[in-house]
Amino acid sequence: MFKVKMTIVDFLGDEEKYPCHFLYNIGDEFIYDGEKFIGKMCPVLVPFIIPKMYEIHSAGPRYTEPGYYYPYWYAPVSVKDPSLKKYDGRGFRNVLETRVEPQYHMANLMPANAWKWPPHGERTVSRDPMLVCPDTRTAALLKLEAFDLSDKGFDIPFFRRQMTILSKVLLKQGIEVDKILNEFSKEQIEGIYPALSQIIVQPLVEELELMGYLEIQNGKATVTKKGQAKLEDFKASLSAVEREALQI
Repeated sequence: MFKVKMTIVDFLGDEEKYPCHFLYNIGDEFIYDGEKFIGKMCPVLVPFIIPKMYEIHSAGPRYTEPGYYYPYWYAPVSVKDPSLKKYDGRGFRNVLETRVEPQYHMANLMPANAWKWPPHGERTVSRDPMLVCPDTRTAALLKLEAFDLSDKGFDIPFFRRQMTILSKVLLKQGIEVDKILNEFSKEQIEGIYPALSQIIVQPLVEELELMGYLEIQNGKATVTKKGQAKLEDFKASLSAVEREALQI
């Protein structure tokens, strides 16, 4: 599970003529840390942002908007031409150029690399979760991202398991991922919630890798410098009793 951040990254509309009445500025953030919301949230955005934060809290950087999978983002713009229906079944003719619309044109609300010619060289459209404020006069552009593992609320026991995994791997850098479980005693496996098994270690390790705390190559795990720093911060947050209980 992940901490999620919303950031105001741009205003696609005329923010001087139609100022944001919530007084958002570029760079303003709103965070869900797994337990509470931090920052200011415009009520107009609530029905759009909160459900999306839930999804990203669960999937993290693996989350992709469904629209990402559409190939039409990389087709050129087109005009109607019924004479070509015999070819494409619809009747469109390619316009092999990138159309540039005036500032504040509605087309500028579309993803940045859509419908260019020649097409953009990478599939970037809808890869990152982005939202546009419903007030299209101002059109604040919002980016959502998972920025760390969640260590709050419901997620605490799972986060602690991830930190103990880091500690085990650090002692055996390059250990095979499917052998990590063997580094825990029976009591450590079954006596602490959540009980460990290969099927639960797998997503915990995957999340550690997604956040850059572990590096997996050829099925072998190595704790990164970022992971070592994270582990040290975690240890420093524990009481002596907790450190002894976790043997960390």
